[in-house]
Amino acid sequence: MRRRSHERHQLAKRGWLRASVLGANDGIVSTSSLILGVAAAHASHASILLSGTSGLVAGAMSMAIGEYVSVHSQADTEAAALAQERAELQADFAGERHELTDIYVRRGLDPMLASQVAEQLMAHDALAAHARDELGLSADSAARPLQAALASAGSFAAGSAIPLLVAAATASRYLIACTVAASLLCLLFLGGISAKAGGADVLAGALRVGLWSALAMGVTAGVGALLGTAI
Repeated sequence: MRRRSHERHQLAKRGWLRASVLGANDGIVSTSSLILGVAAAHASHASILLSGTSGLVAGAMSMAIGEYVSVHSQADTEAAALAQERAELQADFAGERHELTDIYVRRGLDPMLASQVAEQLMAHDALAAHARDELGLSADSAARPLQAALASAGSFAAGSAIPLLVAAATASRYLIACTVAASLLCLLFLGGISAKAGGADVLAGALRVGLWSALAMGVTAGVGALLGTAI
């Protein structure tokens, strides 16, 4: 039988893996669609690469800023909740111990045992006990804005680099076909990894990501072709 600490470790790794895969997927779809749209409008090879590079940088910065703001708001909320809990412990320690006891009783402990557990945990670290069991907060799940921003920007940039490098290395007449093929292969692979990490069907996950991504690329390429003809 596995130790619980090992199980928590695996779940944490899965969460980070899914977040990284989603960021890379976003980068591939966004940049490949942008490249295809510009290419379908019959732009020059240099313009296509410039658009793709701009999309990589802008997308990575947007992901970083958005994630930082979002996670920082979460961190502020957590800090406010901890400050309130700290004040409540100072004002009514016995009442907070009774509240923690009730939580353990609702989870299935005998009232006497629940009272003993609450008393011992609060004697060790009252704030940590309430943060974990009343607020659902822990050191492993604490919001880290800078880390989240860097992870999102990095995974997006890594994904965006794939269609951009393919476009840079491919002659103009083969650019659309090669970009679509390389992007879809990577997306199918990443979709399968994401599904496996979440315990879902690998084939279904890969096909779902591939089909919707192909639709996004097709729509963008179609708009580019229409605008290129009109202009």
